[in-house]
Amino acid sequence: MYTLPFRQLSSLNMLSMAQQTKLTALADETERNRMLAEMAEQSTDMISRHSPDRGCFIYASPAITHLLGYSVEEIIGVSAFDLYHPDDVENFKRRTRNVNYSRGLYTHTYRFRSKSGEYIWLESTSRTIRDKYSGKIKEILVVSRDISHRILADQTNRRLVQVMESTSDMVIFASLQHQVKYINEAARSTLALQHKQPENLSLSELFPAADYQQLLQHALVQASLHGSWRGELHMHSLNAAAPIPVSLEVLAHMSMTAELEYFSLVAHDLTEARAAEAKLLQYQTEINHAGRLVAMGELASSLAHELNQPLTAIVNYLRGIERRFGQDERTAWADIEYPIKKATSTALRAGEIIHRMMDFTRKREPFKKERFGLGDVIEDLIEFCHPKAKRQHVRFSTHIPADLPLVETDRIQVEQVLLNLMVNAIEAYAEHTGPLDKVIHITVSQYDAAHLQVQVKDFGMGLPTDVETVFERFFTTKSSGLGIGLAISRSLIETLGGELWAEHNPEGGTSFYFTLMISI
Repeated sequence: MYTLPFRQLSSLNMLSMAQQTKLTALADETERNRMLAEMAEQSTDMISRHSPDRGCFIYASPAITHLLGYSVEEIIGVSAFDLYHPDDVENFKRRTRNVNYSRGLYTHTYRFRSKSGEYIWLESTSRTIRDKYSGKIKEILVVSRDISHRILADQTNRRLVQVMESTSDMVIFASLQHQVKYINEAARSTLALQHKQPENLSLSELFPAADYQQLLQHALVQASLHGSWRGELHMHSLNAAAPIPVSLEVLAHMSMTAELEYFSLVAHDLTEARAAEAKLLQYQTEINHAGRLVAMGELASSLAHELNQPLTAIVNYLRGIERRFGQDERTAWADIEYPIKKATSTALRAGEIIHRMMDFTRKREPFKKERFGLGDVIEDLIEFCHPKAKRQHVRFSTHIPADLPLVETDRIQVEQVLLNLMVNAIEAYAEHTGPLDKVIHITVSQYDAAHLQVQVKDFGMGLPTDVETVFERFFTTKSSGLGIGLAISRSLIETLGGELWAEHNPEGGTSFYFTLMISI
C-alpha cells in the first residue's frame, strides 16, 4: 500500500479545509439571500431592483400589487421614468430639494402612476450596486413606501398656517409654562411685536396684570378641564395708549397619549366694535330724547290742564283768605291755616309736575340702573294721567302683588314706555262707542325666574290685524302724532334687556306686554 508523503498529505488537508470554508460561506450567503428574499416578499414596503439606464424594473416585491395595483409579472421591464409624474421626472434627474443624498443613499419623494391611472405619493430610498472590479453601476436597489397620508397632512398643515397668517384674528400658541411658541401676523401687527421673537415672549407680557391673572386662574384652568374657554379680556399693545379689548377663545391641545401638550389663544380685537357700540348708544340716546320730546308734545294739552287745576285751586284758596281778612281783622290763625296749607301743598304739586316734565325731556346717559318697585312707578303715572283719563271718562285698575321682587333698570326709560302705553290706552277709547265702563287694567306678574311682566290692557278700538305693524316707525292709527312712540318704546325695552309685544284681546281691544330684569 502506497502512502503519501506527509507534506503532500498536509497540502491536501489544507485544500479540503479551504473548500469546506468556501462551501460553508456559500451556504451562509445562500441562506442570507434566501432570508432577504423572504423578507422582501413579506415586507409591506415595495422593494425593487432597477437597471441603471432607464430604471427598468428587474425585480419587484409582491407589495407592489397592494401599493400600485400592478402584478409582479407585468411590471418587470417597465421603466420607472414612464411611471413618474411628468413634473417629478426632471426633479429627480436634477436632484432638486425633493431628492436627498446621504452616505450613498438617495431619498426622494415623488408621484408614481398606479395601474388605475391615479398618482400615488411615494418616498423611496435608493442605493446603487456597483461591480467591485470596474466600479460601474450594475443595478439600483430601491425601497418605497406610500406617504400619501403624510403629504395630505402636510398640505393641510400648510393651508392651516396660511389661514392663520392671513386671518385678522390674533393666534398664539403657548407652552404649559406660558411661553409663546408661535404668534401669527395679525398678533404681531396688532400688539406691535414685529421685532420680537416668539421664543423670547411670555404670555405675561401680552396681558395687563389683572387680565393675566384671570387668564391663569380661570381661562387656562377651564380650558384644561373642558377643552376650551371663551370670554373677554384685554391685551397689551406697544402702540396703544390703552389696553385692547378682545374676545378670547382658549383651546387646550392634547398629545397622542391624551396628555395636555400646549394651549392656543385666538383673540378678536373688539376696539372697532366697542367704538361702534358707543356710537350706536349715543345715537339711541338722541332718538330716545327725540321720542320723549314728541311724547311731551302730544301731551301738551294734558300738561296745561294738569297745571291749570292746582293753580286755580291756589288762587281760590288765597282769595278765600283775602275775603276772611277783609271782613274781619280779628280772624284767628285756625280759620286760615287750612286754606294756606292747601295752597302750599297744591303749589308744590304744580312744581313737581313741572320738574317731572323737565326730567322726562332732559337728555340722559344711555343707562342709569337703579332698584325700584314697579308699583310706585305705576301709581305715580296714574296720578299724572288722571286729568286726561278723566276727560275721556276712563279709569285705571291695577293688580300688583305686594311680594313681587324689585326690578333693576333705568327708571326714567321705564316711565317713558309705561306713560306711552297708558296714554295710547286712554286715546283708544276716544272714538270708541262700546261699554260705558271704560277701564284700563295694569297687571304686574312674574314672567320667568329673571323677569317681571307688565300688561297694559284696554277694550278700545283695537289694532290692525297684523299687530307688528304698530311697532314700525311712522305707523299710526291716530289723526295726530308722528307714529314713532311704540317703535321707540320697543327699542327702549330691548335696550334694557326685555321684550315688548302686543296681542288682540278676545273680548276686544288690545293688551301690550313688556318684560324687565329682576334685581338680583
